[in-house]
Amino acid sequence: MASLEIRDIRKTFGSTEVLHGVSVPIADGEFVVLVGPSGCGKSTLLRMIAGLEGITSGEIRIGDQIVNNVHPKERDVAMVFQNYALYPHMTVAANMGFSLRLKKTPPPLVTERVRKAAEILGLVPYLDRYPRQLSGGQRQRVAMGRAIVRDPQVFLFDEPLSNLDAKLRVAMRIEIKELHQRLKTTTVYVTHDQIEAMTMADKIVVMHDGVVEQMGAPLELYDRPENTFVAGFIGSPAMNFFEGTLKANGGCGVQTTGGARLPLADAPAASNGRPVLYGIRPEHIELADDGLQAEVVVVEPTGSETQVVARADGREFIAVFRERHAFSPGARIRLRPRRDLAHLFDRTTGKRL
Repeated sequence: MASLEIRDIRKTFGSTEVLHGVSVPIADGEFVVLVGPSGCGKSTLLRMIAGLEGITSGEIRIGDQIVNNVHPKERDVAMVFQNYALYPHMTVAANMGFSLRLKKTPPPLVTERVRKAAEILGLVPYLDRYPRQLSGGQRQRVAMGRAIVRDPQVFLFDEPLSNLDAKLRVAMRIEIKELHQRLKTTTVYVTHDQIEAMTMADKIVVMHDGVVEQMGAPLELYDRPENTFVAGFIGSPAMNFFEGTLKANGGCGVQTTGGARLPLADAPAASNGRPVLYGIRPEHIELADDGLQAEVVVVEPTGSETQVVARADGREFIAVFRERHAFSPGARIRLRPRRDLAHLFDRTTGKRL
């Protein structure tokens, strides 16, 4: 195991720069998730750590070694790909032990390591099968086993669950987290799914257009997003935003462009009249007699909660209720954001106030 440091990494393809000075410190044994929309540069950064992409400038350090010019096979990292990348003509055991045989590892040691990894992943009954005889989840476990047998300093995962169905994704998510808790190997995991990021990570790195927008513990990003991009990306359903003007006199609040008054617990000093974005998460909106009058547009029951798309103040937003309500489209209800859980952002820069 080893720490991993990404320092001021830049990547250009021709005249196009896709990574703009990315720096991410990763502690020994930490599980870090790179998350962001398609095209934000997260997979490119992962491939640079693996040595599959060249580095335009900056430095990647694994442990005490700068690996910018180190060949991929000498970096002591193991990568699990989105498409499994298994050899169809090899059995599960042969696939898992292939990298060790390339290194001329003694056959008894290869067998021992493959068996140990198979026991960890529940693959012992399938060691003599071929990939075509396995389910998607089993193939993904074989790909993980191939990485485990190498006992690398760093695990790299490139959207490994994107080809699986919803139920299997949840099961594999738990398996990967349990695997990390058992092995304590430094792990970098790439996904565009913020639910995966929230549930698995010790630290989340949110990327957008080749820059790091924010990094920190999952609940830190959820509770105190630094800007509107992070606030809107982390959380499902996404945070609601209302444009307005800060009114710090006569009771702290935000006067929206539609004329509604939204409550705030407090406001920055000398900010009265400032154009702002008022953010509130769907689960922090409650029914209240003195709330904003809204019209129910769509009701989406999920079992454990009910999501309501409502229209008020000239726009649509989402509220989530744990309790069961007999709402119907067209109904009139009153909704009030919780003042102590509201977020305030500068309307021009999008930064948190």
